[in-house]
Amino acid sequence: MSTQNLTDQALVHTPLFTNDATVMGILAILLGLVFYTANSQAFFWRKFYMFVPSVLLCYFLPSLLNTFGLIDGENSQLYYVASRYLLPACLVLLTISVDLKAIAKLGSKAIILFFTGTLGIVIGGPIALLVVASFSPELLGVDGPNAVWRGMTTVAGSWIGGSANQVAMKEIYGAGDQMFSAMVTVDIIVANLWMAVLLIMAANAKAIDAKTGADTSAIDKLKEKVKSFEAKHSRIPSLNDIMLIVAVGLGVTGFAHMFADTIQPYFVENFPESQKFSFHSKFFWMIVFASTVGVALSFTKVRQLEGAGASKIGSAFLYILIATIGMKMDVTMIADQPLFFVIGAIWMLIHASLMLIVAKLIKAPLFYMAVGSQANVGGAASAPIVASAFHPSLAPVAVMLAVFGYTVGTYMAWFCGQILQSIN
Repeated sequence: MSTQNLTDQALVHTPLFTNDATVMGILAILLGLVFYTANSQAFFWRKFYMFVPSVLLCYFLPSLLNTFGLIDGENSQLYYVASRYLLPACLVLLTISVDLKAIAKLGSKAIILFFTGTLGIVIGGPIALLVVASFSPELLGVDGPNAVWRGMTTVAGSWIGGSANQVAMKEIYGAGDQMFSAMVTVDIIVANLWMAVLLIMAANAKAIDAKTGADTSAIDKLKEKVKSFEAKHSRIPSLNDIMLIVAVGLGVTGFAHMFADTIQPYFVENFPESQKFSFHSKFFWMIVFASTVGVALSFTKVRQLEGAGASKIGSAFLYILIATIGMKMDVTMIADQPLFFVIGAIWMLIHASLMLIVAKLIKAPLFYMAVGSQANVGGAASAPIVASAFHPSLAPVAVMLAVFGYTVGTYMAWFCGQILQSIN
């Protein structure tokens, strides 16, 4: 090949934007446009977002930049920075607001259904993989970054905790970018189809509860408690509040890195066989530390920062992370693996069936079933939508359970990954 041809080939593959600062600015603009239009009262946008989840656009729009060669997602350092600095901070800020005592007071039925949803995800994934592999055995036995089981761990992270846990599983289990692209699409489409089913059921909640004989009196009391709690704790954040929130998020992140730098070499040297449990991964220890400290801080006065919007800042970090994930994706992967959607559908069917069976057995109100499921599958972004379909004042209850999902998501998704790895 001549020197001229090599030069021409390099020019063809050179992205239009190569400066990470410029790319970061473009991603921020895209996120701003998504949130602006998603909250617009214009008829077109209200109809558009009834069918297209805003979180999907936060992945999809940056992926177009990469697919059409405008940026080079593979060689950009933005994802590395976001996953190592913003993700741990995000987990801390999302978990410091969890009120374990208040969740316990929701009653045993709410807690039972939440953990039933978690169990449905943990066992549903391995079962779905085994079912599909029975007629497509090539799905098993692959050990590279694009192994199906690795991609499924990211879906488990999303469906138990949320996007932050999803990225954590991607790093812990080493899922490749191509596999991750396909699994993100499966995650979003299947999860939103299930949410649509829940919203339809919510519209008929009274009739369903009457038919099952569920006692809904506790929900009425809950509405009043939620209203009083919101009125007491919410406030307009000051600069002092914001700086304290940033200090907690990034401060814990710094110590999480120090902890990982210390304990990971210890396991590598003294417990070489622990590699299969991800104990040789610095990222694993960093995420465990950040999540655990976040929960510990929820028992202190630090959790009062939620009244000033700690989770909102954590969510802002999360969406920046989502955009940097999107810029590494190739949307052409979506149509290549229809079997992944079959796996996702079977997986969700197992989760949904388990939820409905347990709810009927314990005669739980439909609200507890729907929110318990969506707190797992949808996380803090969409659980309030389902809760609001029952009553607007119940949205914070869904957020509380979803935040609890962030708390257990890392650990349970990791456990699901261990099961998936064992059957591969």
